[in-house]
Amino acid sequence: MQGSVQSVSDLIGTYALNIAISIVIFIIGKWLVGKLTDATIKLLTKTNRIDETLIKFLKNIIYYSLMVIVALTALKQLGIDTTSFFAILGAAGLAIGLALKDSLGNFASGVMIILFRPFKVGDYVTAGGSSGTVEEISIFNTILKTPDNQKLIVPNGAITSSTITNVNANEKRRVDLVVGIGYDDDIKKAKEILHEIIKSNDKVLLDEANTVAVSELANSSVNFVVRTWVKTPDYWSVKFDLTEKVKTRFDEEGISIPYPQTDVHVYKHKS
Repeated sequence: MQGSVQSVSDLIGTYALNIAISIVIFIIGKWLVGKLTDATIKLLTKTNRIDETLIKFLKNIIYYSLMVIVALTALKQLGIDTTSFFAILGAAGLAIGLALKDSLGNFASGVMIILFRPFKVGDYVTAGGSSGTVEEISIFNTILKTPDNQKLIVPNGAITSSTITNVNANEKRRVDLVVGIGYDDDIKKAKEILHEIIKSNDKVLLDEANTVAVSELANSSVNFVVRTWVKTPDYWSVKFDLTEKVKTRFDEEGISIPYPQTDVHVYKHKS
């Protein structure tokens, strides 16, 4: 009888010790997880390359993932078999992954966009089959505003799975124009006028390699290619201005700009 009492006492003592150790493991583990999470988030914040939305999300992911490990370690100290917990978590994760396959794909794409930054808010892009100015980049989708003020919500998965064109990626852009003149017009004179038009625009970067050259002897016209470099924000204003000036100067100088036309010949049938 005395041996049984001693065995029960030892058993209770062992369990009490295990419970105490488990509590200590959980408390210390929770403290360490908090410190490690805060340190990681501070490090990510200092880089200034990661979006705040992603940082908040990563903070929760890191914290709760580490807390699961701490909790399972504490339970194992109590003698509880944690293998079944891992099996349950694995099965639950698989089921959730299959159910949210598309959403998780958009999430992964959002993380890639925020990390690698192919574009930023304010850039004009063509991505995922849509074009517009980037207004917001979130974890699951990107919001664009079209030039006519429409709002486009594009899934991030569609963006990363297709070509991304970022108009604002570089400081300079090249304006390309094709200008045709008639075969009877003076090529040298037309070329000089085109050079003058380029130099007259103060937004054209004259220190860059601006080009005026005959590019094609077409069916009804001699075509010039006009290439000028401008700062990216000035692209459309320069393109519109040059196009208008080419027409007005050519009219003033008597240089024709051919356009498609059809000659109709009418034959009178003799009876």
